[in-house]
Amino acid sequence: MTPKHRHTEGHRTHRIGWLRAAVLGANDGIVSTASLLVGVAAAGASHGSLLVTGVAGLVAGAMSMAAGEYVSVHSQADTEHADLARERAELEQSPAAEQRELTAIYVARGVEPGVASQVAEQLMKHDALGAHAHDELGISTTTGARPLQAAWASAVSFAVGAALPLAVAAVAPTAGMAWWVSGTSLLFLAGLGGTAARIGGARAWVGAARVLFWGAAAMAVTAVVGAWFGAVV
Repeated sequence: MTPKHRHTEGHRTHRIGWLRAAVLGANDGIVSTASLLVGVAAAGASHGSLLVTGVAGLVAGAMSMAAGEYVSVHSQADTEHADLARERAELEQSPAAEQRELTAIYVARGVEPGVASQVAEQLMKHDALGAHAHDELGISTTTGARPLQAAWASAVSFAVGAALPLAVAAVAPTAGMAWWVSGTSLLFLAGLGGTAARIGGARAWVGAARVLFWGAAAMAVTAVVGAWFGAVV
C-alpha cells in the first residue's frame, strides 16, 4: 500500500486583520515620532524638550491610532452587519430568487448551469446566509472586520515603534540628534518593511524599500520645516 500524503497549504489571509493594523501602527509610530524629534531638534530645542515632546507624541499617537482604528473598522463591521441583515430578510422573503442569484454567480465564474444550480441548492440547504455572505457579499470569517483586534494591534505597535526613535533620542548627543534619530529610524523602517513583507508572503526588499522611501520623505520635510521655523524664531 502506498502511504497517503496529506496536502497542506500555508495561507496567510488569516493574518490580514491584525497585520495591517500592526504594520500601520508601527510604521506610523516610527515615522511620526522620528519626524517630530527631527523637526524639533532642527528648531534648536533642548535635549529635555525633545524627550518630553517624544513621550507626548508616543502617548497621544497610540491613543489616536487605537481610537481611529476602532472607529474606522467598526464602520466596516456595521456595514457588514447591515448587509447580512438585508440578505437574511431577502432569504426569508424569496428564497427561490436568492437561489437563482447564487446560481448566476457560479455560472459567471465558469460553472456549468446545471452544476451551478445543484451547488447553489446544496449550499443553501447547509447554510444559506453563509453562502450568500461569502459568494455574493464577499464577507468571510477570515477577512471580516474586528474593531477591537485592530485597535489593540495598532495602539501597541505604534507605542513600540515610537519607543525606538525615542530611545535613540534619549542616549544620542544633542548636537547630532537629528542625524542619529533619522539614520537609526530609517534602519528601523527597513526592518519593519522587510519583516511585514515576509510575514505577508511578499519579497522583503520590496517592502523595505517602500517603507524607507516614504519614511525618509516624511523626516526630510519635517526637518526643513523645523529648521525654517527655528530660523524665524
